[in-house]
Amino acid sequence: QLQLVESGGGLVQPGGSLRLSCAASGFTLDYYAIGWFRQAPGKEREGVSCISSSGGNTNYADSVKGRFTISRDNAKNTVYLQMNSLKPEDTAVYYCAAGYGLGHTLNRYEYGYWGQGTQVTVSS
Repeated sequence: QLQLVESGGGLVQPGGSLRLSCAASGFTLDYYAIGWFRQAPGKEREGVSCISSSGGNTNYADSVKGRFTISRDNAKNTVYLQMNSLKPEDTAVYYCAAGYGLGHTLNRYEYGYWGQGTQVTVSS
């Protein structure tokens, strides 16, 4: 069974940091691009960051550039999203998604496998 599981979410104060993990089971991520998306209440799901299968190419939404860093460890079948300088507007459910053979796209409709999401709340 192909599965993606996110972890690492939680409550953090503005300016704080969190590291999200996306672990795959049932398949290897070697040939998959991975995207991180988020959805705040009442808003559409938006692309945050993505990384190509090799890890050589990354992409970030303008709202997180310079604050978030995506990385992957194919040996551990896991992708990470390091989030620094968090702001209240970063509050959302964060999802990871896998797309076979994709480049580094933030188009959510191109990703075929999704995790269940992890809540990130930035508040004082």
